[in-house]
Amino acid sequence: MSGGPANAWVTAWVGLGGNVGDRGAALRAGVDGLADVDGVVVEAVSGVWETSPVGPVAQGMYFNAAARVSTRLSARALLGVMMAVERSAGRDRMREERWGPRRLDLDLLMFGDAVIDEDGLRVPHPGLASRLFVLAPLDEVASGVVVPGSGRSVASLRAEADAAGLERVRRVGALGAV
Repeated sequence: MSGGPANAWVTAWVGLGGNVGDRGAALRAGVDGLADVDGVVVEAVSGVWETSPVGPVAQGMYFNAAARVSTRLSARALLGVMMAVERSAGRDRMREERWGPRRLDLDLLMFGDAVIDEDGLRVPHPGLASRLFVLAPLDEVASGVVVPGSGRSVASLRAEADAAGLERVRRVGALGAV
């Protein structure tokens, strides 16, 4: 299953991040790239959060945001669109280092109430429930939404991740202002 019947509108949530070059411009390019696709409507975008990088590679701070979109694409097709938007922003997945710096990273966080575990497509995103850099912006556009398969709301997961104090996040403003 690749999520949702053909042509039915589904609400999905997309995480956006980047830490190379003009980080705000990269996030705007990500949102604009999604909005330009037939069958995708960007309904809401969180503020921008500056977050510490995760992983073993030394690198600069990230800007992260989340978008709520309505789409009539399948989850697999939406993921393909997201990867095309990344490529148009200069991302080369074949050459980059795992958890390394990147201009633009788009992650399919949730796709309606679907739980999908297929080759190259896992929804909800595997790290969603424990990553504050994902949960802080997502909480602004999906606070009361229950993460499929978890039984817990985004807000409760964010509060738990925030209380753990393992990541540093700071809201820096609206997307258009950074």
